[in-house]
Amino acid sequence: MNLSAPVLFALAVVANVCAHAQNSPQLDLPRTQITAGMYLISAQVAATPEQRATGLMFRQQMPLGEGMLFAFEQPAQQCFWMKNTLLPLTAAFVADDGTIVNLVDMKPLSTESHCSSKPVRYVLEMNQGWFAKKGLKAGSKLGGPAFAMR
Repeated sequence: MNLSAPVLFALAVVANVCAHAQNSPQLDLPRTQITAGMYLISAQVAATPEQRATGLMFRQQMPLGEGMLFAFEQPAQQCFWMKNTLLPLTAAFVADDGTIVNLVDMKPLSTESHCSSKPVRYVLEMNQGWFAKKGLKAGSKLGGPAFAMR
């Protein structure tokens, strides 16, 4: 099949746009408010497989009171890695009722897998050290609309 120069050019432009989009951070996801004791978190919600797969990849920075909530359809052992993620993060694996099951610090650009210690529906990623600085640990309770629905 012979393609004309304009068609080849259009395909190259589309491929370039798609490649660029895949290397760009997600900044326009819906947000939810999460409470952690007296602290308020503004979290982007990654609810689709595509959104969860990209997560916080390619982010150069994230404000201190912000994070990303990964919401899955049903509880399962959730495992995360940091490929293409530039920021050091802590993942809180969270049960349906908002209870933090376990916390894991994750290194940027690593393919090391970090998993929940039991099945969970939610994972909240924050800047590394945020949970520790706030005195939050396994057993601490998070609140907000995501956890009230279950």
